[in-house]
Amino acid sequence: MKVEDCYGRLFTKDQVDQEVIEQAQLLPSMIEEKGKLFCNRCGSQIDLEHWKLQIGSYYCRACIQLGRIRGDESLYYFPQVAFPQEEVLNWQGTLTPFQSRVSEALVQSLGQEDPVMVHAVTGAGKTEMMYHVVAEVIRRGESVCIATPRIDVCIELYHRMTRDFACPISLLHGDSEPYFRTPLVIATTHQLLKFYQAFNLLIIDEVDAFPFVDNAMLYQAVSNALAKKGKLIYLTATSTKELDRKVKNKELKRVSLPRRFHGNPLVVPKKVWLQDIRRKIENEQIPRKLLTLIKQQRKTHYPLILFVSEIKLGEKMLRILRKLFPNEKLELVTSKTENRLELVEGFRNQEISILLSTTILERGVTFPKVDVFVIEANHRLFTKSALVQIAGRVGRSIERPTGTLLYLSEGTSKDMNDAIREIKEMNKEAGF
Repeated sequence: MKVEDCYGRLFTKDQVDQEVIEQAQLLPSMIEEKGKLFCNRCGSQIDLEHWKLQIGSYYCRACIQLGRIRGDESLYYFPQVAFPQEEVLNWQGTLTPFQSRVSEALVQSLGQEDPVMVHAVTGAGKTEMMYHVVAEVIRRGESVCIATPRIDVCIELYHRMTRDFACPISLLHGDSEPYFRTPLVIATTHQLLKFYQAFNLLIIDEVDAFPFVDNAMLYQAVSNALAKKGKLIYLTATSTKELDRKVKNKELKRVSLPRRFHGNPLVVPKKVWLQDIRRKIENEQIPRKLLTLIKQQRKTHYPLILFVSEIKLGEKMLRILRKLFPNEKLELVTSKTENRLELVEGFRNQEISILLSTTILERGVTFPKVDVFVIEANHRLFTKSALVQIAGRVGRSIERPTGTLLYLSEGTSKDMNDAIREIKEMNKEAGF
């Protein structure tokens, strides 16, 4: 264990090597407030009845997968150290006037304490708008982390930013290589629990996504990982009630970008009545209307994503559609698909023509010229946020800023109506 790789990080006693332990500073592992005990790493309240060891001390079960925290032991952290000051931005692209306004607002906000929320529509170019503020912080010799709830989004960000930044970048998620110290870290939000006062700039992407949204533990992780006087930026395409409340109370500054980078409006979903979806698929059939819609779409030769609510439904549909469309290459991606990244890349390269997916691909991935059908759009798993994000897959490329976007369902739901209303409102705010 090199001490350099410990700077800004938080450890249990068992995780620190003896040769560097003297350089660590100690924190209490648990904090007592109003007669209640809380974990100082994840913020969870300790269950005094069930989370007690035989030796009499308490432990935290909520974050035990990161190493057991005991009430009778300290946490160890290594204060962050400055990096060399350097110019690291390699990106040769240009921002639109709308993107430039947001980018400049973020750079100017570095001297202000209040966190900032960038509320930008899907396909607005949020990643590129981050570049200048990230580069500015690294130019000052300070540290940056971009955290997002989904591994797929982390990996896509990592690929883009390793191409556009000259500095080394550490990628952190459950299956990644071991951490090494870099001025720029890209991580899943759970990985923030391993840091303490580490980042001068912490950007939370997809702040409305599971598992981050309304997760008190992950908000605690953000609070711990942010350096004193550090800057916190939230990025979202679909704001949450909690964030809206903070904006209203002036605890959070909102910067809006309702226009896509190519200047065209968001594609508005069209609702299509489709009855007996479940029953037909259970009987190894596809509803005639859906079959007709797929056949019409395939004449365009544009790639097609069929979003489904559940894995089993997707598996059954895949089996039926492969028989009905023998000349098409069809695949299914879910949270359980081991070669998911490989299949996503195959779809992007047009080796796969029809991709069935659960909400695992609702955000963070870009496919040019794609059309999207949402099967059973009124299902409870298709929340307003998910439906807005799914809609955002369509019309992202300048070569085809439009596309077919259908919400297929037997009936409608409040989330469907709210999603369509939000998309129309963002178009209206953009002047369309």
